[in-house]
Amino acid sequence: MYQKNCRILGAASFDGFFYPLPYALTIAADGGYAHAKKAGLRPDIVVGDFDSLGYIPENETIVRHPVMKDETDLLLAADLGLQQDCDTFFIYGGTGGARLDHTIGNIQILLYLAKRHAHGFLVGPKETMTVIYNEGISFDQRAEGTVSVFSLSDESRGVCERGLFYPLEQATLTHDYPLGISNQFQKKDALLSVEQGALLVVWEGRFLPFV
Repeated sequence: MYQKNCRILGAASFDGFFYPLPYALTIAADGGYAHAKKAGLRPDIVVGDFDSLGYIPENETIVRHPVMKDETDLLLAADLGLQQDCDTFFIYGGTGGARLDHTIGNIQILLYLAKRHAHGFLVGPKETMTVIYNEGISFDQRAEGTVSVFSLSDESRGVCERGLFYPLEQATLTHDYPLGISNQFQKKDALLSVEQGALLVVWEGRFLPFV
């Protein structure tokens, strides 16, 4: 894990937190460029239609797209990272704000990355999200608070939750019946896994799991 990192900045609310990484390809998606400037970061690439930012940055590597397009700016940024052989994506400024539809779209980007053998983390002000696809993730004992899982597949089979307050073994979760909400870390190592299917995993705080 973390062989080649990609850091993506979106336009939604952002509190300035970054995971400390030795290096990450940094991509600002449209209005995320304002967050980059505020943080004193110069992106490697700035991508988008620039309707949110309101201007085209100067003296930057720009990948411009028309306003009338199918893809969101964050999806375009994720594709650029994949083209650069990145396998781990940290997405900031992708949750909260007034656009719930964009947050849902960014969750879909996590699944898009997972199906392409990459791992994405959607970092919000109070929680972090990822999607696991036919695999597992583990947390060490520093993780605390709640963790929830949601099936993004019609059925997710062989779901296990170990080291948590409510253990689960070889369960089947479905996309229309929320059974995985508000489990709790127990200050010990924990494992969440799915043998067949895709799970959205949401946890409090900014602890990174091991994939």
